[in-house]
Amino acid sequence: MDSAAHKHVLMICGDYMEDYEVMVPFQTLQAYGIKVDAVCPGKKAGDKCPTAILQFFGHQTYSELRGHNFELTATFDYIDVKMYDGLVIPGGRAPEYLALNESVLELVKHFFDSNKPIAAICHGQLILAAAGVLKEKMCTAYPAVKPVVVAAGGVWKEPEALSACCIDGNLITSAAWHGHPEYISLFLKSLGGKVTGTGKRVLFLCGDYMEDYEIIVPFQALQSLGCNVDAICPGKNVGDTCLTAIHDFEGDQTYSEKPGHKFTLNANFEDVKVEDFDALVIPGGRAPEYLALSDKVLSIVKLFAESKKPIASICHGQQILAAANILKGKRCTAYPAVKLNVLLAGAEWMEPEPITKCFTDENLVTAAAWPAHPEFISHIMVLLGISVSF
Repeated sequence: MDSAAHKHVLMICGDYMEDYEVMVPFQTLQAYGIKVDAVCPGKKAGDKCPTAILQFFGHQTYSELRGHNFELTATFDYIDVKMYDGLVIPGGRAPEYLALNESVLELVKHFFDSNKPIAAICHGQLILAAAGVLKEKMCTAYPAVKPVVVAAGGVWKEPEALSACCIDGNLITSAAWHGHPEYISLFLKSLGGKVTGTGKRVLFLCGDYMEDYEIIVPFQALQSLGCNVDAICPGKNVGDTCLTAIHDFEGDQTYSEKPGHKFTLNANFEDVKVEDFDALVIPGGRAPEYLALSDKVLSIVKLFAESKKPIASICHGQQILAAANILKGKRCTAYPAVKLNVLLAGAEWMEPEPITKCFTDENLVTAAAWPAHPEFISHIMVLLGISVSF
């Protein structure tokens, strides 16, 4: 993936952008070896943007909940647009006001006129319309954005599902975060990226109140690479949902918790055969506390370990590894509060400094928390023999 290091992507952020629609492409592209700068007008590197969780609860339109706090990595006023190879525009509510900012619109026009890839999702297409780059371009978006797209001269492509994507020249558009796998894959190809080693089958062990980012980012990042990813939960079946938890630091002595997105399972727990899969991923959050009490869960983990297939676990997920008794003699990190579980299981504790650091010991990949996703996912890719080149 070193060959991707010269690729540099800009992301335009704003307050109350959709939580998934900023973090999934942000961390996924980094995992593929691409440098990503996230900026917001009026803010500098290190400042934060609050995010929004948009989802359906049975009403006529989506609801909104408060999401994670997203930390910017560059200062808007100091960026040199000529140094970037592509642009990503998340959706949510932020595009409503960003579309009124002349500096943002000039930036978008530069990318468009330079024929560099522009990826916009959900309500992000409001910015494309305001920048005047949609004329005669085929475009999809969240359905409520249709009137603006049409008024801007765009050729509206009705999204048959929220996962719908569309590409026309250097413009890549999608209806919502459900389309991330195709959306990110199309953007990667537009940057000149080529994926080798695709087609691997990966199993995710899920549960209620797993951490929101820790399920969706690796899940969609691996799908974007062409992996077949199954998500299961004890006592649940295809189409059932797991509630997720948002764990973030907001000035207290430990992390706060807020309700996250609903995550839809795509496989039946009782139908799983370990021999059908190439790797196992265990998200963190609060789910591992009770999943570690399930004999069937522990049996699945032990079978992966005995088969020496890759196992990747993050945050509190290592509670399950400890309960499965597969950590003895292994180098392992985790969320610091899980250190006791790791040590009592006979592992060598690896301090997660910085919190973005991951460790691989033979077939085992461990990380402390979701800020480590880029490295976590890249380690999984190495064990699976998947690579991105340009």
